[in-house]
Amino acid sequence: MKEDTMRGAVGRLCFRNKTILAPMVRVGTLPMRLLALDYGADLVYCEELIDMKMLQCRRVVNEVLDTVDFVAPDERVVFRTCQQEKERVVFQMGTADPQRALSVARLIENDVAAIDVNMGCPKEYSTKGGMGAALLSDPDKIEAILSTLVRGVSKPVTCKIRILSSLADTLSLARRIEKTGVAAIAVHGRRKEERPQHPVHCDVIRAVSEALTIPVISNGGSLDCVKTHADITAFCTATGTSSVMLARAAMWNPSIFRQEGALPLEQVMEQYLQYAVRYENHASNTKYCLCQMLRDRLESPLGRQLHAAQTCTEICDVFGQGQFCRETQARMEARRSATQSRSQDPDDLCDDTDVIKMAIKFDRRDYTPQITPKMFLLEWSRREKLAQPLYHTVQRPLDRFFCSTVTVAGLKYRSSVWDKSKKLAEQAAAIVCLRSLGLPEGRLGEQESGLVKKRRREEEGECNGGNDPADATRET
Repeated sequence: MKEDTMRGAVGRLCFRNKTILAPMVRVGTLPMRLLALDYGADLVYCEELIDMKMLQCRRVVNEVLDTVDFVAPDERVVFRTCQQEKERVVFQMGTADPQRALSVARLIENDVAAIDVNMGCPKEYSTKGGMGAALLSDPDKIEAILSTLVRGVSKPVTCKIRILSSLADTLSLARRIEKTGVAAIAVHGRRKEERPQHPVHCDVIRAVSEALTIPVISNGGSLDCVKTHADITAFCTATGTSSVMLARAAMWNPSIFRQEGALPLEQVMEQYLQYAVRYENHASNTKYCLCQMLRDRLESPLGRQLHAAQTCTEICDVFGQGQFCRETQARMEARRSATQSRSQDPDDLCDDTDVIKMAIKFDRRDYTPQITPKMFLLEWSRREKLAQPLYHTVQRPLDRFFCSTVTVAGLKYRSSVWDKSKKLAEQAAAIVCLRSLGLPEGRLGEQESGLVKKRRREEEGECNGGNDPADATRET
């Protein structure tokens, strides 16, 4: 009889008779995972995250969102999780090196329920680095990676593979993986050269399940086999596995996990948006996920409105969630401002009563290409025949974060949010000034103002190697 549980030194995580939201490029972010759990998924996988990218991250407790964030040097959140999913989220990584894999696993193991290695992804971004499906041709490396993880971390370790060219080779690889001590193995029932339009090989998955003693998770049935909740059990029966992993079917409508039946898509989208706003999911990812849900309705009036939306607020407006978005964002900004005030060194900037301040953080992804708020502020100052904006930037010794004050027409402006990057701190100060003056700043979806001429910014971008020409006004 198969072992029902996967064990680690700490805790137990059951993989028998489970429905799982599988990783999918740009889908496995926190809002989608939480929504799937709400609807009945037992476990959720994050999207595949590359080891080298994760190793550059630092772990940050986000007091504003009540999350744990793993933040890259450019301040982008690579992986975000929260207490609600801590016991049910599986971290999936792309790796081709045992020691790098172990370093990543140790970085995140206290914030997740299990660790998975993706050995089934056929996409070039994964295989060109020797990761994903490229590992299937190197069993020695597979064994080294999994054995290192099993020995080195306290949480259960799993992996996902694709079937090989022959049943004998597939079974041989699966048995070798089992001997590493992994707690479960997911099998995508297609070969690495096959794509979703090819039928899933349920018979091969069943053969793997019958050959092993650890739980086997069937994957790859979204298009062929699983269209409703009842189909999940049928797919499990057809493959003889302990669990079913869903990706596309869950992406198209996460309420497929509801035993009572799927909900209307509009309701699902509204609930997804509430999580996306609550956890500050990036607008581009939010839009992508909603487009995947709409699928063949992308050319409908609703789909066209979604396509035109650029910011989180605009997307929410399309679905009647604009007021919720604005109120939530206002609460988060208030919490952010309070948190920053508590963490600020009392000796920093104590004589700043004459400074206009807002809790602003510059995110390059929210702005049009080759345009920055500093460029808008510089051009406005020139048009008004004012002295160029003057930036004074200081670094806080406690954590080496930066804060910048910009002086324009005798007035000072500053963001109360400290930033790891000096340049980003200056951009935030420029935004505070522009918003205080009611001026455009170059955000996506903002009406064209003509303040920064297209030809000028192209010429300056070429002359400055793509750098911000407004940097020339900075005082250090």
